[in-house]
Amino acid sequence: MKSGGRLIYMGAGTSGRLGVLDASECPPTFGVDSGLVVGIIAGGDRALRYAVENAEDRAEFGATDLQNLNVSAKDTVVGISASGYAPYCVGGLDYAKSADALTIAMSCNRNAILSGHADIAIEMPTGSEILSGSTRLNAGTATKLALNMLSTLTMVQMGKVYGNLMVDMRPTNTKLQDRAIRIVQNALHISRDEAQTWYLAAEKNVKVAIVMYKTGAEISAARQALQDSDGFIRRAVAKLRG
Repeated sequence: MKSGGRLIYMGAGTSGRLGVLDASECPPTFGVDSGLVVGIIAGGDRALRYAVENAEDRAEFGATDLQNLNVSAKDTVVGISASGYAPYCVGGLDYAKSADALTIAMSCNRNAILSGHADIAIEMPTGSEILSGSTRLNAGTATKLALNMLSTLTMVQMGKVYGNLMVDMRPTNTKLQDRAIRIVQNALHISRDEAQTWYLAAEKNVKVAIVMYKTGAEISAARQALQDSDGFIRRAVAKLRG
């Protein structure tokens, strides 16, 4: 992903909706471009609100959707299917492999058919649903947690997290502006007033504020150090301290 690749989720029904949900949360949470983590669902955007049940039965639809995204060897494609045999995902993963993309199968059954079509298999045997056959329950909950872990760990590896703080979040409203100040406060163990002063001095950039405080650098030097350090705060601080 650092070299221009994407994390692409694909699925049908609840699985597809959960992929789209996780992808849509990445830009505000981690400050990444909306095209870096992508979610697609069998049946298109209409399927987010309405059931398009037969869409998952066509393997060629999965291949076409990925072809339309110009999937390449730089990308990682995650096929999500609670049952582990949705043809839409099978077709999509087969197409992704033909494009030399890294492929991951995520299912809620052991020895899932989908696993045989991917480089990496994530199988979560969640067992019988309390409401028989309703995979939006146990399977849906497990899938949501797994996707959260996958995207969050990816962002950790990209320097979007400092400790347990989301230092690249986008403060686009009053609530998030307040959260950004609290992140600076918690990262530096200073008062709220001090945190707000540094946050404003850094032109409302959490990472820059932290680097400036820790090193005494001017804003331009802090920004450059972060850029040279691929966005990792600790590396930028070490660079400025020599």
